Amino acid sequence: MGDEFGFKIVTSDRDSQDTKPYSGIMINRWNNVGKAEVFYMSPNRRSLQHLRRIFCATEYDVLYLNSFFSPYFTIKPLLLRRLRLIPDRPLVIAPRGELSLGALGLKRLKKRVYIAVSKAFGLYQDVVWQASSEHEEVDIRNWFGNDVRVIIAPDLPPQVYESKDSTLKREKTKGVLNMVFLSRISRKKNLRGALEMLKGLKGQVKFNIYGPIEDRAYWMECQKIISSLPENIKVQYYGEVEHGRVVDVMNEHDLFFLPTFGENFGHAILEAFCSGCPVLVSDRTPWRGLEEKDIGWDLPLNQPELFRKALQTCVDMDNLKHMEWSKRTREYGFQVTKDNETVERNRSLLQGAIGEI
Repeated sequence: MGDEFGFKIVTSDRDSQDTKPYSGIMINRWNNVGKAEVFYMSPNRRSLQHLRRIFCATEYDVLYLNSFFSPYFTIKPLLLRRLRLIPDRPLVIAPRGELSLGALGLKRLKKRVYIAVSKAFGLYQDVVWQASSEHEEVDIRNWFGNDVRVIIAPDLPPQVYESKDSTLKREKTKGVLNMVFLSRISRKKNLRGALEMLKGLKGQVKFNIYGPIEDRAYWMECQKIISSLPENIKVQYYGEVEHGRVVDVMNEHDLFFLPTFGENFGHAILEAFCSGCPVLVSDRTPWRGLEEKDIGWDLPLNQPELFRKALQTCVDMDNLKHMEWSKRTREYGFQVTKDNETVERNRSLLQGAIGEI
């Protein structure tokens, strides 16, 4: 929507856990990136004073906060707004699934204390909430009441997939399963649960893990499970993968496995679809009814035996059957990326926030 709206994005100058900034950018200055202007902020510039300086020096019609719990890019701007230290502009907040029961179950006390304090302080008064689905709308109203303004606007899928090669690279061997976990290594993504569910599988199973390690202690727990797995199950960690290679990595595997505790959208799931890689996920994502579509499974976490049954089905699947699944999976992924209704809902969200409709 860059031709319709002028986007100015304030964000970190580096990825989470990184000690060095991105290469090829100007730090603490505006950069032209695609159809947007981006301000890459260094860690020493994330104080209330520096944030206030940016808000006061920048012309904007709507303030859009892309998180609920982000200390620098959500909580501090909300404090500045509540103290009337920045211009009074309409505010949209997208919690991105952070108010779901699964997400709030992690660091539960800390998060619930913050919610209580923020409500008492009025940080979220007169904001427009963006819910990516009807399920998220329920989560928002559960915490902030039925009177708050919520607009459902699903996450926008990337357009890059439209130009991807439609050739499926893999060949599935019966009795062999080559699957991938591609996500952050954190408790929310439930890699440990995925590893536990591998136990007892028959056949040759290879489980490749990609993603940044955000929680070192959790990764050590996962490594202990890996070391206890039988010889027919091989697990390998490959580190992070560049975003431009994600679809290609997915395309090299028979199954994408992510028994997550909660996803607001799940970009990696969509990337698996677009690569023609069937998925096995929990029922805590917006991607539901996958088995009926013959493109994967979405299963309840309290029934791990169902996950093992699905995994064994994939192990036993022959190439012809898997190719049929892969083709349907890719067709579904492309169908999602071309959904004009999603774009229209996001357009209406921004227009509604600035009072154009």
